[in-house]
Amino acid sequence: MTVTWEESGWEQVAAGVGRCRLPGWDCTAGLVVGAGAVLLVDAGSSLGEGARLRAQAQALTGRRVTHLALTHPHFDHVLGAAAFAGAEVFGAVGMDTALAGRGREELRADAVRHGLDARAADEAVDALVRPRHAVRGEWTLDLGLGRGGGRQVLLANVGPGHTAHDLAVLVPGDPEVVFCGDLVEESGEPQAGPDAVPSHWPAALDRLLELGGEDARYVPGHGAVVDAAFVRAQRDALAARFGVSR
Repeated sequence: MTVTWEESGWEQVAAGVGRCRLPGWDCTAGLVVGAGAVLLVDAGSSLGEGARLRAQAQALTGRRVTHLALTHPHFDHVLGAAAFAGAEVFGAVGMDTALAGRGREELRADAVRHGLDARAADEAVDALVRPRHAVRGEWTLDLGLGRGGGRQVLLANVGPGHTAHDLAVLVPGDPEVVFCGDLVEESGEPQAGPDAVPSHWPAALDRLLELGGEDARYVPGHGAVVDAAFVRAQRDALAARFGVSR
């Protein structure tokens, strides 16, 4: 038996498209429902959080998550990925390497530094799932899988910016919805860590605006859903902050 978006505590952004704001780091997870497949955008900060997202998605759709898109390789977005056994996992090209070797150690250290329990961090990193499908440019997913009434979702490698491996998800419709990852943040100033590429970040936001257009709803990695004007203002603020000209 399925539940409604409201009953589940998720926010419906468009028909068959929802998001929730996870506790702790206010990280966004997104859900896109097709006739034959279910896409989750980002997996949470731990295996426990991933398992809760999996259960919520099952309750909302009556089906398991079949596809998982990881917007960038930060702990609060990827450490729950192993909870989605059997899902096809997508990330920007190079993300699989970023989550291997020394990258795994840095991911664990970053998670613990931000307050994740060390045991939970160890468990998640040990089980870490890396993207099987590397998106270079754009990749169209068919969530109908031949069952009719499906929808196509566009995965777009729009970075670098917030990291060297930023993936956006465009869901066509009325309105169109763009899952931005941490290229856009509403609940605080965008964070530029040591893996950010500030000189390219404004251009990545220009690409988001090209994808979604003026009437789209833009879902940030942290915070409330925003419009094109907000994304444009954040683009200009980042350009000024990092001394990037058009």
